[in-house]
Amino acid sequence: MLVVGGLYSICSFAAGIAGNLFAFVLFVSPIPTFRRIIRSKSTEQFSGLPYIYALLNCLICLWYGTPIVSPGIILVFTVNSIGAVFQLVYITIFIIHAEGSKKLKMLGLVLGVFAVFAAIVVISLYLFEPASRQTFVGYLSVFSLICMFASPLFIINLVIKTRSVEYMPFYLSLATFLMSLSFFAYGMFKNDPFISVPNGIGGVLGVIQLVLYFRYSNSGEEPRAPLLDSYA
Repeated sequence: MLVVGGLYSICSFAAGIAGNLFAFVLFVSPIPTFRRIIRSKSTEQFSGLPYIYALLNCLICLWYGTPIVSPGIILVFTVNSIGAVFQLVYITIFIIHAEGSKKLKMLGLVLGVFAVFAAIVVISLYLFEPASRQTFVGYLSVFSLICMFASPLFIINLVIKTRSVEYMPFYLSLATFLMSLSFFAYGMFKNDPFISVPNGIGGVLGVIQLVLYFRYSNSGEEPRAPLLDSYA
């Protein structure tokens, strides 16, 4: 029995570590976009909204992974802590190089994100007992993750309409799938539907992206930067 329990713990930890590693690939994927912004000293036609959404998602999931909300899932906390740092760096670079009106808008949105996060923390701490606190924050994290995983639906629709994978880089789609699969397994090992359900949905969407990639990859178009950066 001890051997089985030990193996279970090892598999759970391995799934969480794998999810962290694949998530790191996603976190660094916008770097070429921000190199371009720094070189040109302009945000051009890029939008900062995806990074605002990503920051809010990371903060909510980070809070869900804290021991005070959900004991025993520290790897959810670590991955979203790293993600929040990356998003803050990207947003800071964006604000520095944005034009006046866009700069003010982004600053307002960042303040709004932290205000929403602070409200979630205060409400969950003072209005909910530990068990119901996890449920409250868990539902918020599921909603946030599903919204994030729904963003590839636009890419999937574009690929089908254009019959081209021009804006769907293979390695980014693969990393998304593997991250979702890893955290789906982590959630199953931890018996936590707030982790397994949204990542299961993300895994299905990742499979669809990979199938479409192999279906349309012979169209002759070279994949470009992630659609999130190029078209948002």
